[in-house]
Amino acid sequence: MFPYTCFCFLLFQFFASAASATASFNDTLTPTESITDGQIVVSAGNNYELGFFSPGNSSYRYLGIWFHKIHEITVVWVANRDNPLNDSSGVVSLALDGNLIVSSSSDQRHPLWSTNVSISSNTTVMKLLNSGNLVLYDGGKSGSMNKILWQSFDHPTHMFLPGMKLGFNKKTGLNRFLISWRSKNDPGHGIYSYKFDRRGSPEQFLYKESTPFYRDGSWNGQRFTGIPQMTQSYLFSYEFVNTSDEVYTTYEIYNTSIFSPIVLDDSGTLQRMTWIEKNRQWSKFFSAPSDRCDYYGHCGAYGSCRMENTAECDCLPGFQPKSPTDWNLTEWSDGCVRKRTLGCGKGDGFLKLVGLKLPDTSMSVVDKNLSLKECERGCLNNCSCTAYAPADITGGGSGCVAWFGDLMDIRYFSDGGDNLYLRVDAVELAAQARQEKGFFHNKRKVAILTVSLVVGLLLFAASVYHLLKKRKGSMEKQQRRRRILLFNFIINKNFSTTNELEGNGTNPELPFIELDIVATATENFSPNNKLGEGGFGAVYKGQLSNGKEIAVKRLSKNSGQGMEEFKNEVILIAKLQHRNLVKLVGYSLQEEEKMLIYEFMPNKSLDSFIFDKNKRPLLDWRKRFEIIVGIARGVLYLHEDSRLRIIHRDLKASNILLDEEMIPKISDFGMAKIFGGDQIQANTNKVVGTYGYMSPEYAMQGLFSIKSDVFSFGVLLLEIISGKKNNEYFDEDPSMNLVGKVWELWKEGRVLEIVDSLVADNYSTHEVSRCIQVGLLCVQESALDRPTMSSVIFMLRNGKKIPTPNQPALSGQDSSTTGIGSCSVNEVTITMLDPR
Repeated sequence: MFPYTCFCFLLFQFFASAASATASFNDTLTPTESITDGQIVVSAGNNYELGFFSPGNSSYRYLGIWFHKIHEITVVWVANRDNPLNDSSGVVSLALDGNLIVSSSSDQRHPLWSTNVSISSNTTVMKLLNSGNLVLYDGGKSGSMNKILWQSFDHPTHMFLPGMKLGFNKKTGLNRFLISWRSKNDPGHGIYSYKFDRRGSPEQFLYKESTPFYRDGSWNGQRFTGIPQMTQSYLFSYEFVNTSDEVYTTYEIYNTSIFSPIVLDDSGTLQRMTWIEKNRQWSKFFSAPSDRCDYYGHCGAYGSCRMENTAECDCLPGFQPKSPTDWNLTEWSDGCVRKRTLGCGKGDGFLKLVGLKLPDTSMSVVDKNLSLKECERGCLNNCSCTAYAPADITGGGSGCVAWFGDLMDIRYFSDGGDNLYLRVDAVELAAQARQEKGFFHNKRKVAILTVSLVVGLLLFAASVYHLLKKRKGSMEKQQRRRRILLFNFIINKNFSTTNELEGNGTNPELPFIELDIVATATENFSPNNKLGEGGFGAVYKGQLSNGKEIAVKRLSKNSGQGMEEFKNEVILIAKLQHRNLVKLVGYSLQEEEKMLIYEFMPNKSLDSFIFDKNKRPLLDWRKRFEIIVGIARGVLYLHEDSRLRIIHRDLKASNILLDEEMIPKISDFGMAKIFGGDQIQANTNKVVGTYGYMSPEYAMQGLFSIKSDVFSFGVLLLEIISGKKNNEYFDEDPSMNLVGKVWELWKEGRVLEIVDSLVADNYSTHEVSRCIQVGLLCVQESALDRPTMSSVIFMLRNGKKIPTPNQPALSGQDSSTTGIGSCSVNEVTITMLDPR
């Protein structure tokens, strides 16, 4: 949260009864000195003091830092916040290993608190700076104190001071964030925290335990989108930094004699107040959350909040309440759903919504190099993209923020706010256009003309109805027959030039099955035979007259999978024969029905096992490893060993089927692409697939290659090992997805902690570690760094040393590439690179 003239937090006032100082030290403490309770260290500029204090009416003693020039003791940092002293025997000293420790004078061998850093120097010096930062330096022989060993600004408690950084270091893992006090009398770790969400475009969240409570909004080049008042300031300068090394916010006060800190109080409110010396009192400027619309997700997914309305929540254009009854009872948390299914580029478009706090960007992708027009085109070509906005509003807007999935935590502002371009269907676009053009205004002439045209058309239709009726039946029958024959000719032509089209239009290698045969096998598509349903349509279990069990994939008319995709899947699966690819028994094409008939898989799909806590124990490590290798062999066959080089483009757990022996079979080739023998990469104008499995170059640029499938395989491998979905939250760090969590644990040498607990300990730690490392190699951000599938199989099976992975893509920790933003006219500076 950044300070500004009208965006200032009320500082929570902690009144502490500090012991009267019997002696004062200067700002430096050396190994030959110590501080006891009753003594105070004063900063060189006399802005801050360090000593022991008791908060409120508590009798416990804590080491803390407070303002020196303010008569009300206002604590800004606490050392031993969870390990207080129960008397006034406290001592602060530098231990033999160079660490600063807090202990009781009666037991200095067991410190209550320590800086706990690895220090090789025995010449450590402690210094309290005039900024309020407590620093340990390496004094060295010259005593120049250039090297910082530890500083309190890297370990904030509940207060954000000028010059302090809030954020995380991507390389070292250091994360600086605020944690509230338990109460006014207890500075121990409370239940509220204020820190960055590492996914998507970085945002600062206020959490209650692990639940999001309030959100600042993403940075738009000038301010956070949830704080429109932040644009102008004459008291503060702000900086937001997002590089390949770190993400953080900081601020400075132009007049250093003004005290205006930010505090996270024990009630879960971010507040700022400024000390007014003339009145000798604190002046409240701002607090957040300030109203109900500030509470995270108050109106649910696709809902928007507006405080000036009687009913605070409303659905976005093109959406309606998911639970109308609850909505009418002012229970809005279920949010909204679309009125109609999108056409995936067929008639879809965008409505411009003005004056918003932009949605939660945890499921967004940012590209600073795109223009706003390119952003619109890229979002429209990706069926998963739900909205877009400029990444930087400076100079009319540039860059691209594209949202994938639900839009959450949107509110309108009466003054200020940002623009969001919302994806809606053709009906909503037409309604909006008519409304803007005043089409529905009550104009008599327009009404008369409309009625006349309708009557005329009805009369004309009636006059030709009888003529068309006689011919309609025979024409439709002939057209259906031609369509089937043409489709079968294309199928047979793609099989082999030596195959002859039989008289019935079928191929013996891939039979055409009549609709009535399929209907009989599935008991007329009985709900009792339904195995599942997805975006493509429903899958039914059936049994042919010869007793063979089948699975019928009945494509929905609204699935977006037309004749081209249907033909693509039939040709590909029929040509591909491999142990780890699903076998196509036949197909049916009649009237509006398009169906694919597969061999029946009794164990359904992989996701029904690895994401189900009751079924996961059935997959021990050995079985999971065999599934991983089986999938890898199937993908290798597609890439290198089949008659065609195939890029699957939608490799995920739900598209891996399991037979009766739990052998994995890759399915769903509707989105697959054929590559030429020497072709390396291709580009598409229509990005398809599942967000979370898509590689970054494919999701944002439409570039796909065999390395796109390698990325998806890497995500799938980590899901199989952990039993968690890639976009699943982690209680200890709700801002991180699975790939990001594995990366963090791998860097810390604790990667085995991600292994599914239901696997127990019956596995080879070396083999599991190797698999995880292979998974991280597959999800590296650069496609060139990712291995081929032949290398993947070699590394999985071979015990030799394998390469060290680089930073993964879409890991929840944003990576940057090029471009540095400049400072804006409101004196906000920014270093913004390209998070993925």
